[in-house]
Amino acid sequence: MRNRYFIHRLADVSAESIGDRSRIWQFVIILSGARIGADCNICSHVLIENDVILGDRVTVKSGVQLWDGLRIEDDVFIGPNATFTNDRLPRSKQYPKSFPVTTIKAGASIGGGATILPGITIGNGAMVGAGAVVTKSVPDYAVVIGTPARIVRWLGGDDESPCARQ
Repeated sequence: MRNRYFIHRLADVSAESIGDRSRIWQFVIILSGARIGADCNICSHVLIENDVILGDRVTVKSGVQLWDGLRIEDDVFIGPNATFTNDRLPRSKQYPKSFPVTTIKAGASIGGGATILPGITIGNGAMVGAGAVVTKSVPDYAVVIGTPARIVRWLGGDDESPCARQ
């Protein structure tokens, strides 16, 4: 059976779980335990570790590293050079027994150069502005900017959204 996804000849992909129609470009490294959904676009110079799960229709722009413990749901956009961390107290050659799980919920967008600390959740449809430093979880449909990131507005508009409460 032929592969139903594209892997550039200059990529180093060990993962076996790659969804249909996904595209993996040059100089990408994906370790064996990673799971990549369908219709994903993994741009050049991306590293994806073993314990990472990407949903369907995820875009990961260039210069991003996805470390163990990251869960990315469907329809997420990750801008160029966004930084994810997975160790709250990093020390050379000292590793935690397990890494905190960081979750990026469906439809969220992470702006270029943003930094996401470990163990938090970025809510459904939320937006993280370029260069923001996210130190705590972001609610559904919130827009956050700054250092540390703070909510500046809400997206959506139905009666159940936070917008209706403002």
